[in-house]
Amino acid sequence: MPRRIPDYAVQFTDWNMVSSIGGFVFGLSQILFVIVIVQCARGGKKATAEVWEGTHPAGLEWTLPSPAPYHSFSTAPDVK
Repeated sequence: MPRRIPDYAVQFTDWNMVSSIGGFVFGLSQILFVIVIVQCARGGKKATAEVWEGTHPAGLEWTLPSPAPYHSFSTAPDVK
């Protein structure tokens, strides 16, 4: 759409409305982003060690505590 023209062609009306709605949606998403950042900065809900919600993870990386120690295994673990 041309800029600084008070009376533009009718062919631009629908796309102008789509662009305006998109601009408002983008603005609302920025507000939501700020809300999430503030909630995280205030100390939100902490993650637990139970990452799979009731099922037991089968990978070798889940046998260590988080964060993993520097020398994780003194001997090579059994890989099945």
